[in-house]
Amino acid sequence: MKRANNLLEKIIDPENLRVAFWKAQKGKSWSGQVAAFRSDLDENLTELKSQILEARVRVGDYHYFKIFDPKERQICASAFSEQVLHHALMNICHAHFEKYQIFDSYASRPGKGTHAALKKAAGFTRSNRWFLKLDVRKFFDSIHHEALKNQLARMFKERKLLSIFDQIIDSYTASPSRGVPIGNLTSQYFANHYLAGLDHFIKKNLRCKAYVRYMDDMVLWHENKDWLKSARHEIETYVETQLRCALKPVLLNNTKRGLPFLGYLIHPFNIRLSQRSKRRYIQKMVTLEKHHQSEFWPEDICQRRVLPLIAFTAYADAAEFRKNVLLKISGQSP
Repeated sequence: MKRANNLLEKIIDPENLRVAFWKAQKGKSWSGQVAAFRSDLDENLTELKSQILEARVRVGDYHYFKIFDPKERQICASAFSEQVLHHALMNICHAHFEKYQIFDSYASRPGKGTHAALKKAAGFTRSNRWFLKLDVRKFFDSIHHEALKNQLARMFKERKLLSIFDQIIDSYTASPSRGVPIGNLTSQYFANHYLAGLDHFIKKNLRCKAYVRYMDDMVLWHENKDWLKSARHEIETYVETQLRCALKPVLLNNTKRGLPFLGYLIHPFNIRLSQRSKRRYIQKMVTLEKHHQSEFWPEDICQRRVLPLIAFTAYADAAEFRKNVLLKISGQSP
């Protein structure tokens, strides 16, 4: 693949930097950091331009916090100026990352969200007898810095741009020389690209026709169980030698038993919510109802919080489940 070059001039273009600012501030215009940056916008963008040109960017000033939905994860919120930098870089570099992705990679890509991944996975589940589900152990924390840098150097040519990428990568470690922070825009691109070579290996070398990846959740389908067993060993070898990571225990099963994927259980002719997703939905609805009854949250906030819950369950055959939950919450028998 021909390496991309001469991107820095496009990255530092004043219009691109302004677009990067407006993207970065979206949904948090109330923030003090955003207000401070906006109050002297031209000077701050000029300073960012200088940092990029000199390839000495200010990165790594992270604010850490944990979330517990659906599992415990540490989120890293970078300083607002760094968020503008990330958007400025990816506004221009996006097309080059996108070009290397296979069609059936679905995370962090326009038009390639959960619903699209589920739809494709459901189709493969209907038309194949067996599936092999894999994911990488502690994926974001296990990404090897040197391996990632080598991947980026095979796609981009400019030394200054690669130096900026290196500084962003080196600004965070989960363990020595490993990890990218959950929460950074660049981390989404880096993580997705990290497994893109594996995608091509599975599609081209293993000649797997039925394959879907959503970040590090990977599923292969086939009519032959032994073929999937063989593919498993080749993928494990690739992950360990090329990516310097390890897979979690894999799941090889008949599609009739249901494929657990993205919080759902996909059967050949229906999609159900997983047990974990059901528990999360009930807990969130109970909490929402308590806050609504106590007027801790006003009506508009309750409505905004309930819509994504209903949207998540709408992808599955869950109308009866939603009805029963509402009846229980209201004190009626389902």
